[in-house]
Amino acid sequence: MIRRKDQSIQSSIHGRLTSVQLYFWLPVLFIFLISGSPVQAQKRSFEPNPLYPDTLHKGRLIGVLSAQGVIYFGSLTGLYYLWYKDYAQSNFHFFNDNNEWLQMDKMGHVFSSYYLSRVMYTSYRWAGVERKKAILFGSLLTYAFMLNIEILDGFSAEWGFSWGDLAANTAGCLLFVGQQFGWDEQRFLLKYSYHPSKYPQYNPDLLGRNLIQNLVKDYNGMSFWLSGNIHSFLPKHSKFPKWLNVAVGYGAEGLGVNNQEFDRYRKFFLSLDVDLTRIPTRSKALKGIFTILNLIKIPFPALEYDTKGQFKFHAIYF
Repeated sequence: MIRRKDQSIQSSIHGRLTSVQLYFWLPVLFIFLISGSPVQAQKRSFEPNPLYPDTLHKGRLIGVLSAQGVIYFGSLTGLYYLWYKDYAQSNFHFFNDNNEWLQMDKMGHVFSSYYLSRVMYTSYRWAGVERKKAILFGSLLTYAFMLNIEILDGFSAEWGFSWGDLAANTAGCLLFVGQQFGWDEQRFLLKYSYHPSKYPQYNPDLLGRNLIQNLVKDYNGMSFWLSGNIHSFLPKHSKFPKWLNVAVGYGAEGLGVNNQEFDRYRKFFLSLDVDLTRIPTRSKALKGIFTILNLIKIPFPALEYDTKGQFKFHAIYF
């Protein structure tokens, strides 16, 4: 492992890499998700989904594999020339970054790998690939892509292969795979929310200079949520709203700035949420919009507890 004299400088550089990954993947997720509603959660059994063919559609499969190949190799090549090439290379090595960013960067890895697994699964099912094979192929392709990014990190003198990142990638894939195999639906969703924080003004190079940059750089304003659907665990004919979820969230503050001026601490949230894909509608356009927006936690009242021992109630939290 390469030792660094200034840990804060290393943290800053590693944070920029995470931002690059998010800048790339959020648009890709939107492009794929808008094409259809992945893993629709309306059903309660292993019934045929009308969105997917009953048999293999060779033309669609060729198109899916071609698109995935172009994106897979093109993105890795582009990432290398646009990012890694500008920094010193070294022999493959490991780096333990688990104590940096209070694991908010790890939550970003979980989020990305979870949704990429869903996207890959949906594309294979759209091509008529059998359900179990689509689950495995989709998640393994996602895992391979994320692993390649970690390997590139391992050959960069500024970073290193992170077991923490790999564990987070694994968790995201398993969250999708476990639910899809067990329930054939996603009863627990990962969601993202952001509110402007005070910290970017103290380190705009790292945390962003405008709202667009803040959305993917400023971990202080981000929260990641595990949003669970209540109705899916009740009897099938329950009158309880199908779209209402309960959500637990995680966030942190004091990141990316001088730690002597600001306390670094974790925040935990309890709130309600809405699974937009469970709202009945016959409009394909509206279903697509709901699918995209479902990545975002719907603002609701929230109870917060932080590691400073404080409880807070937010009338509306985002």
